[in-house]
Amino acid sequence: MLTNAPRGTKDILPDTVGDWLYVENKIRSLCQRFGYQEIRTPMFEHTELFQRGIGEGTDVVDKEMYTFQDRGDRSITLRPENTASAVRAYLQNKLYGDNALTKLFYIGSMFRYDRPQAGRMREFHQFGVEAIGEINPAVDAEIILLAMKLLEGLGLKDLELYINSVGCPKCRSKYREMLQDFFRDKLDDLCEDCRSRFERSPMRILDCKRDSDKPYMAEAPRITDCLCDECSEHFNRLQKYLTKSGVRFSIDPRLVRGLDYYTKTAFEIKYPPLGAQSAVAGGGRYDGLIEEMGGNPTPAVGFATGLERVLLALEKQGLLPDKKNDVDVYVVALGERAQEEAFKLVMDLRDAGLNAAVDYAGRSMKAQMKQANKLNARYAAIMGDDELADGVVVLRDMAGSEQEKVAVNELVDKIRL
Repeated sequence: MLTNAPRGTKDILPDTVGDWLYVENKIRSLCQRFGYQEIRTPMFEHTELFQRGIGEGTDVVDKEMYTFQDRGDRSITLRPENTASAVRAYLQNKLYGDNALTKLFYIGSMFRYDRPQAGRMREFHQFGVEAIGEINPAVDAEIILLAMKLLEGLGLKDLELYINSVGCPKCRSKYREMLQDFFRDKLDDLCEDCRSRFERSPMRILDCKRDSDKPYMAEAPRITDCLCDECSEHFNRLQKYLTKSGVRFSIDPRLVRGLDYYTKTAFEIKYPPLGAQSAVAGGGRYDGLIEEMGGNPTPAVGFATGLERVLLALEKQGLLPDKKNDVDVYVVALGERAQEEAFKLVMDLRDAGLNAAVDYAGRSMKAQMKQANKLNARYAAIMGDDELADGVVVLRDMAGSEQEKVAVNELVDKIRL
């Protein structure tokens, strides 16, 4: 018998599902206020979508994707992130025809082969938003504010927002040369991954976790010194929008994000109490991705947050709601005939919109009352032979222990008072 879930996956059990629903409900409510509509994309896509969208040479594509050949000999990949999938859906379904600005959000499972650790699984869940069709940095600011308001609305305090501009292809070519000149005599001291990044994507050396503490990293050239006029103006206006909104932020010139499609804005939100894995949300602008995937040149910006990481932060700070079973009435049946009538009564109560429960095991009254307490039932409706003969139940208030006889046909109204 297979008794263990695959490494890096986790069952979400009934006692924690409520925590997930709590966060998801907050997400949906906030996105509705901001005008974002939910999209659900397939769990797997053609591998080429991620190779072109994320970029070959990235850790995600080279090391972390779950890729396989299907029975039609097609290369298929479980989605490692959802931006590429959302853009594919945007193009395939011609969502660009509806509005100049298309605003989407998603909640779902993603898959990356990585070493499992706290808040990071091989199957993980992301919430993300994508705003497609507008170059104005006000949209970047709106995206950042949405992320901040979600996390703050969940009760997380002292969040740290870091922003940067990663430029555009025009100004990045100059920066690429500057980085290669800077790191050329340090190649022997860099990790194997960074040595391979030197030619393909030297910016990603700045994002390396293993080499980040090297003393010379702080002296590396800053992309903000190489920005073209357009990118510089965009970054300055973003800062003005954030300042106008009262959002505190720091500029981190080493913040480049790990995917190839980012242009101009890049940002990350950290929650320091989580320690080394403190990043709880991140994203940025990807103005070249839609053209790369076959569409017309279209500006876009988005972000994603890992729900496991958010839930871990909420749990550590005691910010999750109290777990309780909202059972309105637990029907206690004493005797075989009462069990038959109790079954019908429970169904009638549920039809009336009440949460009702009943014992099916024919246990003693004491055991049934114990179960009613365990379920935090507001009332227990007790019925035995005498009550059946009189057409009543004994309705006990589980909080105060007061009880009274109530006619069966008046029970719903009594509970709703």
